[in-house]
Amino acid sequence: MANFYRDACPTIKNILLLDSEGKRVAVKYYSDDWPTNSAKLAFEKSVFTKTQKTNARTEAEIAMFESNIVVYKFIQDLHFFVTGGDDENELILSTVLQGFFDAVTLLLRNNVEKMEALENLDLILLCLDEIIDGGMILETDANIIAGKVATHSVDAGAPLSEQTITQALATAREHLTRSLLR
Repeated sequence: MANFYRDACPTIKNILLLDSEGKRVAVKYYSDDWPTNSAKLAFEKSVFTKTQKTNARTEAEIAMFESNIVVYKFIQDLHFFVTGGDDENELILSTVLQGFFDAVTLLLRNNVEKMEALENLDLILLCLDEIIDGGMILETDANIIAGKVATHSVDAGAPLSEQTITQALATAREHLTRSLLR
Protein backbone atom coordinates (compact mmCIF):
# COMPACT_ATOMS: atom_id res chain seq x y z
CA MET A 1 0.00 0.00 0.00
CA ALA A 2 2.85 2.40 0.76
CA ASN A 3 4.27 1.88 -2.73
CA PHE A 4 0.91 2.85 -4.25
CA TYR A 5 1.01 6.25 -2.56
CA ARG A 6 4.66 6.71 -3.49
CA ASP A 7 3.84 5.94 -7.14
CA ALA A 8 0.61 7.95 -7.27
CA CYS A 9 1.86 11.11 -5.53
CA PRO A 10 4.18 13.56 -7.21
CA THR A 11 7.66 13.40 -5.73
CA ILE A 12 10.49 15.87 -5.50
CA LYS A 13 14.07 14.71 -6.02
CA ASN A 14 15.75 17.75 -4.48
CA ILE A 15 15.38 21.38 -3.53
CA LEU A 16 18.41 23.60 -4.00
CA LEU A 17 19.13 27.10 -2.82
CA LEU A 18 22.40 28.29 -4.34
CA ASP A 19 24.17 31.63 -4.31
CA SER A 20 25.12 33.69 -7.37
CA GLU A 21 28.34 31.68 -7.76
CA GLY A 22 26.62 28.29 -7.64
CA LYS A 23 27.69 27.51 -4.07
CA ARG A 24 25.33 25.85 -1.60
CA VAL A 25 23.24 27.91 0.75
CA ALA A 26 20.68 25.21 1.61
CA VAL A 27 20.07 21.94 -0.21
CA LYS A 28 17.99 18.88 0.52
CA TYR A 29 18.02 15.65 -1.50
CA TYR A 30 15.14 13.17 -1.38
CA SER A 31 16.34 10.76 -4.06
CA ASP A 32 19.21 8.30 -4.39
CA ASP A 33 19.91 9.47 -7.95
CA TRP A 34 23.01 11.23 -6.59
CA PRO A 35 24.52 8.71 -4.14
CA THR A 36 27.68 10.60 -3.17
CA ASN A 37 28.35 14.13 -2.07
CA SER A 38 30.59 14.66 -5.10
CA ALA A 39 27.74 13.56 -7.41
CA LYS A 40 25.42 16.04 -5.68
CA LEU A 41 27.97 18.85 -6.02
CA ALA A 42 28.51 18.00 -9.69
CA PHE A 43 24.74 18.08 -10.31
CA GLU A 44 24.43 21.45 -8.55
CA LYS A 45 27.31 22.91 -10.55
CA SER A 46 25.97 21.67 -13.88
CA VAL A 47 22.40 22.87 -13.17
CA PHE A 48 23.74 26.26 -12.10
CA THR A 49 25.96 26.53 -15.18
CA LYS A 50 23.09 25.63 -17.51
CA THR A 51 20.63 28.08 -15.96
CA GLN A 52 22.78 31.08 -14.95
CA LYS A 53 22.42 32.91 -18.26
CA THR A 54 18.61 32.77 -18.23
CA ASN A 55 16.39 35.54 -16.95
CA ALA A 56 14.31 33.73 -14.31
CA ARG A 57 13.85 36.75 -12.08
CA THR A 58 10.16 37.50 -12.61
CA GLU A 59 8.70 34.06 -13.27
CA ALA A 60 9.86 30.50 -12.80
CA GLU A 61 11.59 28.82 -15.73
CA ILE A 62 11.52 25.11 -16.59
CA ALA A 63 14.36 23.04 -18.04
CA MET A 64 14.99 19.37 -18.79
CA PHE A 65 18.30 18.28 -17.37
CA GLU A 66 19.75 14.75 -17.17
CA SER A 67 16.24 13.24 -17.56
CA ASN A 68 14.92 15.46 -14.76
CA ILE A 69 12.65 18.46 -14.82
CA VAL A 70 14.22 21.44 -13.06
CA VAL A 71 12.08 24.45 -12.18
CA TYR A 72 14.03 27.49 -11.06
CA LYS A 73 13.75 31.14 -10.10
CA PHE A 74 16.30 33.80 -9.11
CA ILE A 75 16.08 36.76 -6.77
CA GLN A 76 18.97 39.04 -5.80
CA ASP A 77 21.97 36.74 -5.31
CA LEU A 78 19.96 33.55 -4.59
CA HIS A 79 18.94 30.85 -7.04
CA PHE A 80 16.01 28.56 -6.11
CA PHE A 81 15.69 25.13 -7.80
CA VAL A 82 13.18 22.26 -7.49
CA THR A 83 13.94 18.99 -9.30
CA GLY A 84 11.51 16.20 -10.18
CA GLY A 85 11.57 13.18 -12.45
CA ASP A 86 10.90 13.56 -16.16
CA ASP A 87 7.38 12.17 -15.63
CA GLU A 88 6.39 14.76 -13.02
CA ASN A 89 3.93 17.55 -13.66
CA GLU A 90 5.74 20.86 -14.22
CA LEU A 91 2.89 22.83 -12.65
CA ILE A 92 3.20 20.89 -9.41
CA LEU A 93 6.97 21.41 -9.34
CA SER A 94 6.42 25.10 -10.05
CA THR A 95 3.88 25.31 -7.21
CA VAL A 96 6.41 23.78 -4.81
CA LEU A 97 9.06 26.24 -5.99
CA GLN A 98 6.72 29.21 -5.59
CA GLY A 99 5.67 28.02 -2.11
CA PHE A 100 9.32 27.71 -1.05
CA PHE A 101 10.25 31.03 -2.63
CA ASP A 102 7.32 32.91 -1.04
CA ALA A 103 7.83 31.28 2.39
CA VAL A 104 11.50 32.27 2.38
CA THR A 105 10.50 35.80 1.34
CA LEU A 106 8.06 35.99 4.26
CA LEU A 107 10.54 34.54 6.76
CA LEU A 108 13.32 36.89 5.66
CA ARG A 109 10.91 39.86 5.70
CA ASN A 110 11.35 40.61 1.98
CA ASN A 111 15.12 40.87 2.42
CA VAL A 112 15.94 37.83 0.26
CA GLU A 113 19.71 37.87 -0.16
CA LYS A 114 22.55 35.49 0.64
CA MET A 115 23.74 37.05 3.91
CA GLU A 116 20.23 37.23 5.33
CA ALA A 117 19.59 33.63 4.22
CA LEU A 118 22.77 32.42 5.92
CA GLU A 119 21.87 34.27 9.12
CA ASN A 120 18.45 32.58 9.08
CA LEU A 121 19.54 29.20 7.73
CA ASP A 122 17.66 27.40 10.50
CA LEU A 123 14.39 28.93 9.29
CA ILE A 124 15.11 27.96 5.69
CA LEU A 125 15.90 24.36 6.64
CA LEU A 126 12.72 24.18 8.73
CA CYS A 127 10.90 25.58 5.72
CA LEU A 128 12.20 22.73 3.55
CA ASP A 129 11.05 20.22 6.18
CA GLU A 130 7.56 21.72 6.22
CA ILE A 131 7.26 21.58 2.42
CA ILE A 132 8.66 18.10 1.65
CA ASP A 133 9.04 14.91 3.65
CA GLY A 134 10.94 12.08 2.01
CA GLY A 135 10.22 13.50 -1.43
CA MET A 136 6.46 13.76 -0.88
CA ILE A 137 4.88 17.20 -1.00
CA LEU A 138 3.26 18.19 2.30
CA GLU A 139 2.44 21.87 1.84
CA THR A 140 2.78 24.57 -0.81
CA ASP A 141 0.96 27.53 0.80
CA ALA A 142 3.68 30.01 1.80
CA ASN A 143 1.64 31.55 4.63
CA ILE A 144 1.04 28.17 6.27
CA ILE A 145 4.69 27.13 5.80
CA ALA A 146 6.01 30.40 7.25
CA GLY A 147 3.53 30.21 10.12
CA LYS A 148 4.60 26.69 11.07
CA VAL A 149 8.28 27.61 10.81
CA ALA A 150 7.75 30.74 12.91
CA THR A 151 6.05 28.74 15.67
CA HIS A 152 8.89 26.19 15.64
CA SER A 153 11.51 28.89 15.95
CA VAL A 154 9.94 30.90 18.75
CA ASP A 155 12.43 31.48 21.50
CA ALA A 156 10.25 32.06 24.54
CA GLY A 157 13.23 33.42 26.47
CA ALA A 158 13.93 36.25 24.03
CA PRO A 159 12.62 39.70 24.95
CA LEU A 160 9.55 40.78 23.02
CA SER A 161 11.50 43.58 21.33
CA GLU A 162 13.77 41.00 19.63
CA GLN A 163 10.94 38.77 18.40
CA THR A 164 9.10 39.00 15.11
CA ILE A 165 5.40 39.87 15.21
CA THR A 166 4.48 36.22 14.68
CA GLN A 167 6.81 35.13 17.45
CA ALA A 168 5.50 37.83 19.79
CA LEU A 169 1.90 36.80 19.09
CA ALA A 170 2.77 33.14 19.71
CA THR A 171 4.47 34.10 23.00
CA ALA A 172 1.47 36.20 24.04
CA ARG A 173 -0.89 33.34 23.13
CA GLU A 174 1.20 30.95 25.20
CA HIS A 175 1.17 33.30 28.23
CA LEU A 176 -2.60 33.83 27.90
CA THR A 177 -3.20 30.08 27.69
CA ARG A 178 -1.10 29.50 30.79
CA SER A 179 -2.92 32.21 32.75
CA LEU A 180 -6.34 30.82 31.74
CA LEU A 181 -5.41 27.29 32.76
CA ARG A 182 -4.41 28.36 36.30
